[in-house]
Amino acid sequence: MRALWPLCLALGAAAAAAAGGGGRPSAERSAVWGPGLRAAAALPARYFYVQAVDARGLRFTSSPGENAFQVKITAPEEQFTRVGVQVLDRKDGSFLVRYRMYASYKSLRIEVKTGDKHVAKSPYILEGPIYHENCDCPQEESSAWLEEMNCPQTIPQIQRDLANFPIVDPDKIAKEIPQRFGQRQSLCHYTVKDNEVYIKTYGEHVGFRIFMDAILLSLTRKVKMPDVEFFVNLGDWPLEKRKPPQNLHPIFSWCGSSESKDIVMPTYDLTDSVLETMGRVSLDMMSVQANTGPSWEDKNTTAFWRGRDSRKERLELVKLSRKYPEIIDAAFTNFFFFKHDESLYGPIVKHISFFDFFKYKYQINVDGTVAAYRLPYLLAGNSVVLKQDSIYYEHFYNELQPWKHYIPFKSDLSDLLEKLQWAKDHDEEAKNIAKSGQEFARNNLMGDHIFCYYFKLFQEYASLQVSEPKIRDGMEKVQQPDDDLFPCTCHRKKAKDEL
Repeated sequence: MRALWPLCLALGAAAAAAAGGGGRPSAERSAVWGPGLRAAAALPARYFYVQAVDARGLRFTSSPGENAFQVKITAPEEQFTRVGVQVLDRKDGSFLVRYRMYASYKSLRIEVKTGDKHVAKSPYILEGPIYHENCDCPQEESSAWLEEMNCPQTIPQIQRDLANFPIVDPDKIAKEIPQRFGQRQSLCHYTVKDNEVYIKTYGEHVGFRIFMDAILLSLTRKVKMPDVEFFVNLGDWPLEKRKPPQNLHPIFSWCGSSESKDIVMPTYDLTDSVLETMGRVSLDMMSVQANTGPSWEDKNTTAFWRGRDSRKERLELVKLSRKYPEIIDAAFTNFFFFKHDESLYGPIVKHISFFDFFKYKYQINVDGTVAAYRLPYLLAGNSVVLKQDSIYYEHFYNELQPWKHYIPFKSDLSDLLEKLQWAKDHDEEAKNIAKSGQEFARNNLMGDHIFCYYFKLFQEYASLQVSEPKIRDGMEKVQQPDDDLFPCTCHRKKAKDEL
């Protein structure tokens, strides 16, 4: 149910493909929709869409101009509205409007105009309270929050991962997992109790706990989490290599593999980009949609790759590029794992903006130490992704279909040149694969999808517990940030206190 409006419009205006945009968008016929128009759908950066439609009812399929729509967000009862707004032109006739609130408000008025006319049902009045990211005001009823966020009933990857664990005994794993992994691996032992987060770390390199701390704190500000106790692997590689009937331990990891039984979460990179959108990150699933480079027809037809030397196949890719420079442009930006032989691999090159990748029609995705965490952003562009066959996967890989969302090639790269030639010989089909991959990313990898995934994962894992999660010896409380310039008043807590 996530993106029904554009699908219906596309079906209803099949003849609109050529409507690339003669004339101006119609204020009455253009459409506005998305979670950012719902007061209760709290996200670090809220968002909604605008689709340009002309007076004949045909949707634009190319940009009507980046300034075709103007968006203004105000809090009617306030002298100042502390909201940052960006209108991102997706170059396909649609716009993504994102806004980050720095204070909470009783109501918001969202105006979407083209010229001096309101678009669709603008102005949109969000009756609040509408809470900003740092406001600690959890929805007590998880079912209500799931409905407000439009979360799916079930998530297949979660079902697959948890099928390995018919029951979870917190008392048992609290002893066994540290004994088995605690000396050699970097782990976090978390307990969420009464919507407060507690942690104990194991191992030397635990800096990446900041990403897990941040998503847990953000979730507990938005919804009452179930009491749950679990272990997070902070390393790259999945840990649980045992196979039934051996005693499996539930370990949460950012990457899974066909050779392990870890429970997969969205990667720390994707999670951080959601939490810090319109903040300290520049590459996120929204910004990339407005920076997809030239149109398909105008892209460079050389295949492209940049990265570091974190896997042997990456060395082979760069060697292949040096042998066939007119077909592949692949180079290293850093050497860390292997010896840098410039005669074999060429010089180290400067980093370029990720957005500049999309000047090229063909994007090569090769594993690093594990899965290459750039794939969500590559899919969101409008280049076609050629993805290496791999044992490793992120939380969404199993929903991707080869030849529909990406072009597969063998793990040893032996057929990469052949697959690139196929893409060049079948340009329209390659373009459609790029479009399908982009639609998948837009419809499955946005901020609300990531929050839904985490919550559903913890909720379903918690239901498997056969003993009470506990705040164990040595655990410390993970504090909510206290540097909010504009603290909020939570109406839920006030109502509860008055009972």
